[in-house]
Amino acid sequence: MKIMLVGSGGREHALLWKISQSRKVEKVYAVPGNSKMAELSELVDIKASDIISIADFAEKNKIDLTVVGPELPLSLGIVDEFKQRGLKIFGPTQKAAELETSKVFCKNFLEKYNIPTAKYKVFSSAAEAIEHLGGVSYPVVVKADGLAGGKGAYICQDLAQAKQAVKEMMLENKFGNAGDQVVVEDFLKGSEMSFIVVSDGKRAIPMVTSMDYKKLGDKNKGPNTGGMGAISPAPQISKKLYNRIMKEIVVPAIEGMNHEGREFRGTLYAGLMITEDGPRVLEFNCRFGDPETQAIMLRLESDLIDILEGSAEGSLFEVECQWSEKVSCCVVLASKGYPVKYETGKKIDGLKRAKAKGVEIFHAGTVLRDDDFYTAGGRVLNICTLDGELKDALKKTYDAISFISFDDMVYRKDIGKE
Repeated sequence: MKIMLVGSGGREHALLWKISQSRKVEKVYAVPGNSKMAELSELVDIKASDIISIADFAEKNKIDLTVVGPELPLSLGIVDEFKQRGLKIFGPTQKAAELETSKVFCKNFLEKYNIPTAKYKVFSSAAEAIEHLGGVSYPVVVKADGLAGGKGAYICQDLAQAKQAVKEMMLENKFGNAGDQVVVEDFLKGSEMSFIVVSDGKRAIPMVTSMDYKKLGDKNKGPNTGGMGAISPAPQISKKLYNRIMKEIVVPAIEGMNHEGREFRGTLYAGLMITEDGPRVLEFNCRFGDPETQAIMLRLESDLIDILEGSAEGSLFEVECQWSEKVSCCVVLASKGYPVKYETGKKIDGLKRAKAKGVEIFHAGTVLRDDDFYTAGGRVLNICTLDGELKDALKKTYDAISFISFDDMVYRKDIGKE
């Protein structure tokens, strides 16, 4: 098979790493990919947002299956474009992806189908939102309606912070049109967990559970990021909780989307808060998580292509999924100043010595120049390990990190430590 993978980050590098192990795969193209991904694929210089050019390339090169990593091309309707041309692609349609691209749609959908989530109100006026915030209990959560790179949710401890959040989103257009509407919802207490399934529109195959670390600093301090690390399995998971999540959240979501005329094929990622009263949906994403995917792929023993192709064809009932009983972890190395303003072009040292420690290194924001890698983004590298015990996986990961250096490198030192 000829496979085309859309995206260029750590998530896509991890997916490519697993795809390249498939017995079915003859050649992989990465669009646009990154310098390190060139070792496993042929890079194609097309932006992930240029869905017409990507479809043209797939048609011309007779691609058997296209796999979409990031949310942007899904939001632009890449799956619809491919389906119109009779091309096989993994991912949800533009209408189905609205579960992620619109927090307002998502919250209204959750309420309509009695899927547990926090109480909320929607506002399209900054003045009305601020007036409402004067009468709520704190902390409270303010979310931009649209895509904001994982940074559009503010946990506000008091009215001043909440007003500032609304101001940034609705008046200063910090996230562009994504902030035209905001959702104000109750703050939920508990522990977060990522529960990811792959669906063919009827059946959903769960991935192993994971827990990511969204805050920039140790002890969950600092601003929200796209993710600073992950472990798998999630420590909260039990058979009882697993069954509740499938029964109360995943199955109603897949059936509800069908009822809405938005058949869901692809990855459904439920960001959950495990409260005293059970699991509650914080958000839905319509693609693999980052950096959860990096940890999850290390534990997958089945052929990933079987799962992706089964989803795209609507035939997941024929697919079995096998997982390692071992645990995995991922620690993100980032540029100082991320997720706001940061410098790039810093030379990265020690990658070969780190790799010799037995870890997998997935590149996110890097570029290769004259046989050396340099930083080219906010999240730069993902250092990942699979081992029998979490403490052993973490030790191996952090030992490897000790060999890596670049100017202004930052990372959390408490991933998996709680």
